[in-house]
Amino acid sequence: MTTASALRSTIDVPGLLAALPARISDIPALAAARDPQHVALIEDARRLTNAQLMEAVDTVSALLREWGVRGGDRVMIVAENSIAQIVLLFATARLDAWALVSNARLSAAELDAIRAHAKPRVTAYMVESSVDASQHAERHQAREAPGMTPDIGAWSYVADDSAQTQAEPVEAASERQCAALIYTTGTTGAPKGVMLSHRNLLFIATVSSRLRQVRPDDVVYAVLPISHVYGFASVCLGSLHAGATLRLAPRFAPEAVRRALTDERVSIFQGVPAMHAKLLEHLQTHGHEWRAPHLRFVYSGGSPLDAALKAHVESVYGLPLHNGYGMTESSPTVSQTMLDAPRADCSVGEVIPGVEVRFVELDGADAAPGAIGELWVRGPNVMLGYYRNPEQTRAAVTEDGWLKTGDLARQDADGALHIVGRSKDLIIRSGFNVYPAEVEHVLNAHPQVVQSAVIGRAVEGNEEVIAFVELAAHATVTPVELAAWCAERLAPYKRPAEVKVLAALPAASTGKILKHRLRELL
Repeated sequence: MTTASALRSTIDVPGLLAALPARISDIPALAAARDPQHVALIEDARRLTNAQLMEAVDTVSALLREWGVRGGDRVMIVAENSIAQIVLLFATARLDAWALVSNARLSAAELDAIRAHAKPRVTAYMVESSVDASQHAERHQAREAPGMTPDIGAWSYVADDSAQTQAEPVEAASERQCAALIYTTGTTGAPKGVMLSHRNLLFIATVSSRLRQVRPDDVVYAVLPISHVYGFASVCLGSLHAGATLRLAPRFAPEAVRRALTDERVSIFQGVPAMHAKLLEHLQTHGHEWRAPHLRFVYSGGSPLDAALKAHVESVYGLPLHNGYGMTESSPTVSQTMLDAPRADCSVGEVIPGVEVRFVELDGADAAPGAIGELWVRGPNVMLGYYRNPEQTRAAVTEDGWLKTGDLARQDADGALHIVGRSKDLIIRSGFNVYPAEVEHVLNAHPQVVQSAVIGRAVEGNEEVIAFVELAAHATVTPVELAAWCAERLAPYKRPAEVKVLAALPAASTGKILKHRLRELL
């Protein structure tokens, strides 16, 4: 049993909701009024104070208005983490338009499908900080945006004034007005645009920064993509709302992380498990000692954390590795381990204040306490719905506001939540349930395995377990030896029928492993 968090109980949810700003674009204004000279944003090429950020947001919102952007329009921001991207998302929100944040590393086909579905009034490309954004801009014959003071870096744009580009109605209430449109990754078929309200995002920004006790003297290393909801709501909005400094990195590079932790006063580092695994591998391969004199909070999220990686990270970093769970549709946070109550296990922590959970059986009945069921979530973090898709919205959110996550989970008596797997990833082997995460934990515990992914393969009248692994540099272990490693640690029905070694597992820009790509490989 782990001690319960006292910090969690200090949050007064009704009071917090009542005090939230009306719009996410109020964040830079409040920061500039509070401390105009505090450095808000740092990237390799430049830095901006709160006052300069505010000035840049004013200038860009005037430009967008000039190009025809009105409340309810979509502004598509094609970027990797950069100052210009953040200025654009606040400038868009200032006009009551929707910030459609898109990762520049999407393929041309993926990006064009999103653009065709959302019909943005303006598409902006952060060409200076992203080679991929620059290629998309060239493809779409984008024009260079005018230079401005303060300098935010070069970017380009395409404006669309065709009749197809219709504005959506503008809602005065922050819980009704859409602030961001985020298309989900990792699914096959047509993209789904998740509509998140100003209140959705501000609620998570405020709660998550309070639970991490983010302060103005914190420097937050922002490498999780801001085009992804965790990087957007918790890392970017949460840190700026708390008055901290964001150190932006367009993409994960272990050596850049190492240098920032050593020399740039970074105090908070949030990543997906693969980032921590690759940073440790980099330190070991290059013989670097661990130095992070200001680091006080380290977090893993976005995909399952296994015990071997957690133990390795904690022994090297000398700090607890916090964990959490969420999804785009819940803005994203549902639960996290608490700063004042770190856990020894791989639980995703306690449900955050203001959010309710249920565990539901296949027949719709509530699961017995402690039993596994589909996790349902309700609270101020649940999305407005899927854009232009009322059927999918109705399938995902019940009339009384419960979001069906599609994840299988259980809750300990002390409130700790455990994610067992995706309901659609469950493998049924000879009538037994096999949760891929359990097999992945065993494989990831092998010293030569960086990460693994397990999926089911249909065979006549049954399913078998197939494992894909990514090995450390200079690894010598064979698939046969890995199968033997699993045989010593898993029941016969859970053992992989086959272990396949890949140079790198297919991953989204967030580092999340794309299992549908592995299914295509099979």
